[in-house]
Amino acid sequence: MALQQRLAMTPRLQQALKLLQVPTLELQQILKQELQENPMLEEVDDVVEAEDDAELKSQEDDGDEDKVDWDDFWNDSYDGGFRSSEPRSEDFHERVPVTKVGLRDLLESQLGQNSNSPDQIEIGNFIIGCIDDDGYMRVPVEEIARDLGKSVEEVEKTLELIQTFDPAGVGAGSRQECLLIQLRSRGIDNPVAEAIVRDHFQSFLQRRYADIAKALKTTPEQVQAAADVVATLNPNPGAQLTGDDPQYVIPDLIVERVNDDYEVFLNDKNVPRLRISARYRELLRQNKSRKDPASSFIHGKLNSAKWLIQTIEQRRRTMVKVMKCIVDEQREFLERGIAHLRPLTLQQVAGRIGMHESTVSRVTSSKYVQTPRGVFPLKFFFSSSLETAGGDDVSAKSVKNLIKELIDGEDRKVPLSDQAIADVLHERGFRIARRTVAKYREQMNILSARQRRRY
Repeated sequence: MALQQRLAMTPRLQQALKLLQVPTLELQQILKQELQENPMLEEVDDVVEAEDDAELKSQEDDGDEDKVDWDDFWNDSYDGGFRSSEPRSEDFHERVPVTKVGLRDLLESQLGQNSNSPDQIEIGNFIIGCIDDDGYMRVPVEEIARDLGKSVEEVEKTLELIQTFDPAGVGAGSRQECLLIQLRSRGIDNPVAEAIVRDHFQSFLQRRYADIAKALKTTPEQVQAAADVVATLNPNPGAQLTGDDPQYVIPDLIVERVNDDYEVFLNDKNVPRLRISARYRELLRQNKSRKDPASSFIHGKLNSAKWLIQTIEQRRRTMVKVMKCIVDEQREFLERGIAHLRPLTLQQVAGRIGMHESTVSRVTSSKYVQTPRGVFPLKFFFSSSLETAGGDDVSAKSVKNLIKELIDGEDRKVPLSDQAIADVLHERGFRIARRTVAKYREQMNILSARQRRRY
């Protein structure tokens, strides 16, 4: 038996943590839901009278004892692990519904246009039902023939018909077959390209053009030209019809240059501004008793409304405070570009603004900022550091950008190796090892020097 102190996560604290982390669009939906469920809340118009402002201020002052102190949650090493599982809504503007034709609907339509045989249409519909979202037919024709009571020849003939449909390559059983179908459908007469896909596919994926040229008794230049043709084909023909809708980014914060300084604004003009309902506040003044169920209900909703308003206002102040610190630290980036992005950690920002590191992490999670340099996730401004020969620290993102610039400007016939890139960076004053260059290159999905080589 032992006595100990622990932080109890009440529903209010859980709500405060969630509101601190969610992006602006999700916050908009949460507040709309609260407006429907809590009669004590009402939305403030764009212009609020001075007396209403004073009343709201007095309500906040009365509830100072309930003010959210984020650091109290983190000093106890408690992390509720709250993550919003709701998808980000995009009803910022009214969206016009668009009818989207699926892969199976498209194939069934083409089947009806290209076949008059009821048996073939029956087999074709069964085959189309076996085609996955990428456009591949994963079920053996023998199994389909057995299930339908048809001959294997009938199923194969129907499958060959479906493989002539759009999108080109659909109905293939393997990636190589898919690419060969596309070569034929495009009318590309390139024996080297066909041989690469059919007989040397693994070597093609590893870009071993010299080995392929030796096996085909041709030159590496011809193999490379054929490989360029194969690279234009689509290995997942069905994905273009089954892909998800694009996700649009609405920045949560805006950074604008005003004269010689940068100002930070919240992009929350579409987020409802809340206040206590004047009508229900007057009812409470007339009936101060809490004994009857109606008064007890209203008092409970009043406390909940006050807490929500205070939490939202504190969220706004916290977000602006964190972003201002980031702007101060990354001023060189805003003025001169990514090459001047400074190394920055959550702990550094937390120490400068007097908050807990977990608070800063939640504020920067899943949020975006619009700057004169473009729209970036807040996590973009945080990166590890590398030391220069002069003893200064530079951001790892800046070094990655420099590596990309060196590779983009290289001679493709003699591409730069990881060691050559490290040597160039050493000459420019960066202390970086070859293995670090390789790690950054792989993180940017850039091929090795051998695979980038052009004949």
